Amino acid sequence: MKKDSYIYIVLVKAHTGLARVARVLTGGYEYSHIAVCREDRFVDFITFSRRRHYAPFDAGFMHETRDCYCFGKYDRVKLKIFKLPVDWQGERKINRFISHVEQHQEHYLFNLYAMLTMPFLHGFVIDGAHNCMSFAAKVVELSGAVRLAKPYYRYSIRELDELLKPYLYTERYFGDKETLATQRYMDKVPLGENIRMFLCLNGKLLRRMMKGGCDEGSHI
Repeated sequence: MKKDSYIYIVLVKAHTGLARVARVLTGGYEYSHIAVCREDRFVDFITFSRRRHYAPFDAGFMHETRDCYCFGKYDRVKLKIFKLPVDWQGERKINRFISHVEQHQEHYLFNLYAMLTMPFLHGFVIDGAHNCMSFAAKVVELSGAVRLAKPYYRYSIRELDELLKPYLYTERYFGDKETLATQRYMDKVPLGENIRMFLCLNGKLLRRMMKGGCDEGSHI
C-alpha cells in the first residue's frame, strides 16, 4: 500500500497596500493571502494572484516564489502553514485539479467579484474563475483531510485558518533565500495599462456571469 503523502496550505501575511487595508477591515487579522505547496521547502506557492506586483488586475493562476512576498524593505514574510495528510486517492484528485487549471490557465479568470464581496455575500462561483481562497479551499476539499460544512468557495482565509487548526505545521517568518526571482514581477506598470486590464477583466467576468455560474471542479 502506498504511504500517505501531504499537501501544505500556506497563509501569507502579505506586504501589499490591499493587504494592509484588509487587516484594518478585519480587526487586525494578519493573513490576507493563501496558497498551496506540494513540498516542505516552501519555494513554490500555487495560487490565484496578481502576476505582477504593480498590476493587481493582471491576475490568475500563479506559481509564486518567496520573492513575490519579500521585496523592497521587506526581506522576510510571515507564513502560517498547515500540513494535511492525503491518501493516494486524495493526491490523485488534487494533482488532477491543479494540472487541469494549469493546462487551461488562459481560460481561468481571477474571481475579483467574489473576493471583494466575501465579507457580506460569503462567496459565489463564476464559471472558470477562482481567487486564492476558492482555489485553496478546493484543494482542502479534495484532500479529504477535513469535512467542509459548506461549499468550498464560501470559506474565507480566516475560516480556513480555524478549520485547519489541528493540522498546524509551523507559523514563523521566512526569508527569500533559495528562491528564484519571478521574471518581471516587480516591473512598474503604467496607469493606462492598469485601467485597460481592469476593464478587460471586468468585461470577461460580467460576460460569464450573464451566462450563469457553475462549479467547474465537478467537471474534472
